[in-house]
Amino acid sequence: MIRTGLQRALVLLTTGVVIASLGVLGGAYSQQPPVFAQPAPEPPKPRSIVVNSSGGIVNQVLRQVFLSVYEQRYGIRVIDTSPTDFAKLQAMVRSGNVEWNVTEISGIDGFRAIKLGLLEPIDFAIVNVSDFPRAVVNDHLLPMSFFSTIMAYRTDVFPVGRRPRSWADFWDIKKFPGPRALQNTPVDNLEFALLADGVPPERLYPLDVTRAFRKLDEVKPHITVWWTTGAQSPQLLVDKEVVLATAWNARIMDIMRKGAPVGMEWNHGLLKIAYVAIPRGARDVFWSQKMLAIFADAELQGKWTSIIPYPGPNLKAMAYVDPALRPFLPTYEENLKKQIVQKDAWWEENMARIQERWNRWMLQR
Repeated sequence: MIRTGLQRALVLLTTGVVIASLGVLGGAYSQQPPVFAQPAPEPPKPRSIVVNSSGGIVNQVLRQVFLSVYEQRYGIRVIDTSPTDFAKLQAMVRSGNVEWNVTEISGIDGFRAIKLGLLEPIDFAIVNVSDFPRAVVNDHLLPMSFFSTIMAYRTDVFPVGRRPRSWADFWDIKKFPGPRALQNTPVDNLEFALLADGVPPERLYPLDVTRAFRKLDEVKPHITVWWTTGAQSPQLLVDKEVVLATAWNARIMDIMRKGAPVGMEWNHGLLKIAYVAIPRGARDVFWSQKMLAIFADAELQGKWTSIIPYPGPNLKAMAYVDPALRPFLPTYEENLKKQIVQKDAWWEENMARIQERWNRWMLQR
């Protein structure tokens, strides 16, 4: 269920497919349309640039769709690295030894990075966002894709008619027995715990942190793996190390396409935006901006979405997506209305203290 307090209307992309303009995610979104000045003359080309992302299938498709186009167009080699790491970003910027030209970054970390002065501003003379919903345009963060953290499960363990449909089911060890996996972060897990405890979506924020940790205490003994990368969670399900897990929707779609006996549940998934940004002090900023411009291209975003179901924000991108794929996207109307838009602004304000509490909680037996 999308929260009723949306500050922006839903924007229709094409028949049956919508995206949330997501002003409610918080942070310093541009309130005025970007100014498209004349681009500066091209500086000398570097031999290579480095693009950092979350790894796994994401890196593979980034190369297939975006990085290869950049290399062909400009003759500059693109080195891809992973995973994303806010602490490393912060350390690189503060030391002045910035290894990445562009990095993927979550909304929560992105708005923290803006506050801390860790990002270069986007040059809108180079990066064309004229076909993006204005509410998602940000001076430092380029929205790359919409994605959801959802529940995934083994379909051979939980057949049709006996499958988990809610976070209360995830917490119900007797009805849905077996080892489970959650991400090693308070983000998402606190929301899921509160939903499992009966908090209605419209009253989820501000999060009742104490209540959430108390509910997490119940499921903690049954979490056999606390995953740390996007590729890890689906692999745990494929290997049957766990039978229930949280995961990012495209990671589960990838293994489903490959025939894994795995399903996913959209109900009360958490919808969010993945961004790309340029670390402050990065080398060859002009050519980093050119990489952002490639990411903003409508046809390439459509190709990306056709391979990995994380739809981009360019309003023209859906013209390049097979209509048969749209029901599997997090922004498809039927899926969208089941989900909750995560409040990045709340997390950005509270993350530091909650992360400290999470770290202590993880050490407790």
